[in-house]
Amino acid sequence: MNDLKTGLKKIGTHLLIILGVLFAILLIFFKIYLPGYTHHGESVSVPDLEGFDYEEARNYLNERGLALEITPDSGFVAEAKPLEVLKQNPKPGAKVKQDRKIYVTLNAENAPLVRMPNLVNTPLKNAQEILQNFGLVRGDIVYVPDIGLNAVLEQKYRGREIKEGFEIPKGSQIDLVVGDGLGNQILEMPNIIGMDDVEAEFLILGSGLTMGNINYVETDTVPKGTVVKQLPPAGLDMKTGERVDVWVSELSKEINF
Repeated sequence: MNDLKTGLKKIGTHLLIILGVLFAILLIFFKIYLPGYTHHGESVSVPDLEGFDYEEARNYLNERGLALEITPDSGFVAEAKPLEVLKQNPKPGAKVKQDRKIYVTLNAENAPLVRMPNLVNTPLKNAQEILQNFGLVRGDIVYVPDIGLNAVLEQKYRGREIKEGFEIPKGSQIDLVVGDGLGNQILEMPNIIGMDDVEAEFLILGSGLTMGNINYVETDTVPKGTVVKQLPPAGLDMKTGERVDVWVSELSKEINF
């Protein structure tokens, strides 16, 4: 009987020792090893990568224990540099664990091609919206005499007229020739002969005409800076915007004997 009690006591003691060791192992695993392995309680703030190029962003994240992952889809912004970060996920300021991947969308190296839309006979306001929808940029607006106020008459790319459907890089600048609403009004060419050249220019521009070539002629009978000839001549019917060439007096050089 005593032997049985002694045996059971030893078994109980061994069992308690085993349970104690197992508890200690579990305690070490969950409280020490696992938190250290998973960086439990350790987090970093996601930096703002917008405007960084690819290499800068990758190095910047590596220094902070984060990884860079490029999304398959790329975007294109004309004002941004090639391979510049446009978007990121998670957003800046988010708290993440170390080694977390930060997904970024990069600006394409080359601008994609888009087909030029037709803007002719379109109101200027609508033309600007169409350009924006196609990823194009409105450039200079040149007003010319035409009865269509703010109606697009021509569309130009790099100084040349561009037709509908022509492929150009996204983000390209398109210049527009637009009507001023006045049309080709008929007016009488004023007489500017005998006027001071500055006064004559003001009259030409004020009449809706355009200043053309200014030629200088030597004379010793007319004060310097006086208009001595004009083309077209005074009294001729002119259209708004037409050019006027003038000849202006210049004193003859003195000759010493």
